[in-house]
Order: sequence, then structure tokens, then C-alpha cells
Amino acid sequence: MTSPLSPEEIETLARRRASAKLGWYVHAAAFVLVNALLFAMSRYAFGTRPWSIYPLLGWGLGLVLHGVSVFLLGSGDGLRERMVQREREALQREQAQKQQEHHRP
Repeated sequence: MTSPLSPEEIETLARRRASAKLGWYVHAAAFVLVNALLFAMSRYAFGTRPWSIYPLLGWGLGLVLHGVSVFLLGSGDGLRERMVQREREALQREQAQKQQEHHRP
């Protein structure tokens, strides 16, 4: 049903995927830096209660979900691509069967 990707489409898809991965790396770097600062503040500046664990856990969950969406669902080797490929193959089989039935006398 779908034709192979053109070189321009491959380039666009590759750039989109690379940008998504780079975005996750920037997100991870900000996570580490900000949470290190929050830890230092909770440990040394604003008492001894370990309150910095709460933003760490919340933001950590967001970072994990972001990583899942980029690396598992958005990459060529990921779950999403495999599912799309399976659906594409099923549709191609259905179309081939309909064409065979149409050409039978």
C-alpha cells in the first residue's frame, strides 16, 4: 500500500529522530544539574529534611516516559515501528488477496 521512502523522506525522518534523541539528552542533562542543585540546597541550605527527593521522583518519571517515547516508541528498532510494519504487511496481504479474487473468472 505504501511505497518505499524517498531519499528526502529518509533524510527528514532521520533528522526528526536525531532531534528527538538530542532533546532527551538535553532533558537528562538538565535533570542531573537541577536535581544536584536541589539536593545541595535541601542538604546544606534549607535544613536537613530530604525534600529534594520529591522533585527528583516526579521529574525522574517524566524523564523515563520521555525516554520511552523517544527510544522505544519513536526509533526504527522500537515497538512502534515493528507494529507499523506488521500492519503494513497485513494490509499488503489483504490487498493482494483482493486483487487475486478480482482477477479470477
